Amino acid sequence: MHIVLLGTAAGGGFPQWNCWCPTCRAARSAPHRAARRRQSSTAVSVDGERWFLLNASPDVREQVDCLPGPTPAGVRHVPVEGIVATDAELDHTLGIVLLREARHLQLFVTRAVRLILERDSRILPMTQAFARVDVHEMQLGQSIPLRYRSGESSGITIEPFQVPAGPPRFAREESPGHTVGLILMDEGSGGSCAYVPGCGELDQAMLDRIGETDLLLFDGTFWTDDELISLGIGDSRAREMDHQPISGADGSLSQLATLSRPRKVYTHINNTNPMLLEGSPQRSLVERAGIEVGSDGMSFSI
Repeated sequence: MHIVLLGTAAGGGFPQWNCWCPTCRAARSAPHRAARRRQSSTAVSVDGERWFLLNASPDVREQVDCLPGPTPAGVRHVPVEGIVATDAELDHTLGIVLLREARHLQLFVTRAVRLILERDSRILPMTQAFARVDVHEMQLGQSIPLRYRSGESSGITIEPFQVPAGPPRFAREESPGHTVGLILMDEGSGGSCAYVPGCGELDQAMLDRIGETDLLLFDGTFWTDDELISLGIGDSRAREMDHQPISGADGSLSQLATLSRPRKVYTHINNTNPMLLEGSPQRSLVERAGIEVGSDGMSFSI
């Protein structure tokens, strides 16, 4: 199973267009210390030619251009076989409607996410006005195969699991499955990956689950709980926005460092997070703990 990080920034990208915090300033003035990043999305494939997107960001057009694969033989070529959404947040779903020219899309979502896309953001009916969208509902704790649009098996299965996080602020109601993590399994190699781009709190049950995989892509949104407050940008804490901070005695860094099996990579990193800076004390702490800071274009084979 081939995995490519198409975007590793949280919503707004890095640098964020309207932000001049220290890290965004560095991205503009010293890009060798702070590489630009697109908004969070990951691609998976077995054959390296036909891909499934894990979340479809507003940067999806540029991200699809970065997908490995052969030179298209015809006038039109669609390397994206389907989209798996971990939630209905705009940063993870606006790319669905931007892919409407494909004329045939597959969407893998929980029922809760489907209802938000249908009734609240209206992204699903908008896309369906232009393209056929086959919606495959995922059940919590149940593994389902990712199939190509032809119906052929891709050789990858996905299992969604509930993570502690609230629904999008525009959602009318809260239902089980509105935010999930994913376990991806390559049926051929047996390789596995846990994908958790948003998580309000790690508990032992989740640590046990993700600790059995070969690769872990985890929520690296904020360094501290009061990150936005301390910068004068906002009045909400990281945990109030359903993102466990990385640092501190109860941060994700200390918990993930206890996992010995998976290769561990932070993704979905907010533009204010100081670990974005090469050579920063925060980056060094992460690396000394045996965890990597993901970057756009980073790839894995498991």
